[in-house]
This record gives sequence, structure tokens and C-alpha cells, in this order.
Amino acid sequence: MRDVHDSRSHYERMVAGEPYVADDPRIEEALLRARRLEERYNRSSIDEPVERRALLEELLGALGDDVEIRPPFHVDYGSNIRIGARTFVNFGLVALDVAPITIGEDVQIGPNVQLLTPTHPLDAELRRAKWEGAEPIVIGDNVWLGGGVIVLPGVTIGANTVVGAGAVVARNLPPDVVAVGNPARVIREL
Repeated sequence: MRDVHDSRSHYERMVAGEPYVADDPRIEEALLRARRLEERYNRSSIDEPVERRALLEELLGALGDDVEIRPPFHVDYGSNIRIGARTFVNFGLVALDVAPITIGEDVQIGPNVQLLTPTHPLDAELRRAKWEGAEPIVIGDNVWLGGGVIVLPGVTIGANTVVGAGAVVARNLPPDVVAVGNPARVIREL
């Protein structure tokens, strides 16, 4: 799968959004950095809001004002996540940010939501060889994701959209709609 004339590392391929194998020391270093910060954040006290904010600023790529993220909070790298101002994240968010995850302003995220950017090849031999990929996720401003929502790789959810609890979002959703189910489907406009 890798071009023999391509001298880039798997880390460089991953960052470029191309297929890669996660055997690069820089990938492992980035994962360990995120694990350490995530662990510290998840153990932090609500009585230390300045420390908690500093941990999130160090972990994430960008963090707007007045963001609340209730632990536990789990990421792959953290650095590929951007969260807009006044966003609320309830307990148990899993944000696997191999590719960028952009969360807009005034977003409400229910408990146990999963934002999953990683992809894996359908070909069994490529999976056995540990090839991976990823596609970005974009959550627009003022979106509400109900508890247990799963957003799959490459999905964009338009502004003001509400996604019902337990929905699996496998395709883009337009702005100003309510979507429910597995796979998520629009049931009404707002």
C-alpha cells in the first residue's frame, strides 16, 4: 500500500490524512502525551477550575471560553480537537481524533457520546498489516447530541441540528433538523 518512493514517516502520512501504520515512534509519543494529560484531567478536582482549564488547553488543539467537559473524557491525541465557546460536554465523551474533530460554539453533548474519526480497510490483508486511516468530523454551532450518540468518520452535522439519544450518524446531516435512529435519519425540520 505504501509507495516505495515515499520517504515520509507513518506519522507524516497520518497527519496528512493518508493511510498509515501506527508503528511510528512519533505516533506513540503523541499517544502517551495525550494519555498522561487525559489521566491528570480525569483525576482533577472540580475545586480547581484553573488547573482543569490549563490541562484542557495543553491537551486540546483549541478551546473556547466557558467550555465545560465533565470527566471521564477520552481522546487519541487531543491536539486534533477544537471546541468552540460555551460548549457543554457531559460525562464519558470518547473523541478519537486521528483526524481533526471540530466542535462548534454552544454545542451540547450528552453522556457517553462517541466521535470516531479512525477508519480501517475492508481488505483483510491490509487490516492484518495494521493499516489505518481517518476522516474528520465537524459538529456545527448550537448542535445537541443526545446521550449515547455515535458519530462516524467523515460526518458533518449542520448548525442547530438535534440528534436523538442512541443515534448512529453515518452520513452528513443538514442544519436545522432533528435526526434519530440507526442509521440516523432526519424526521423533521426545525
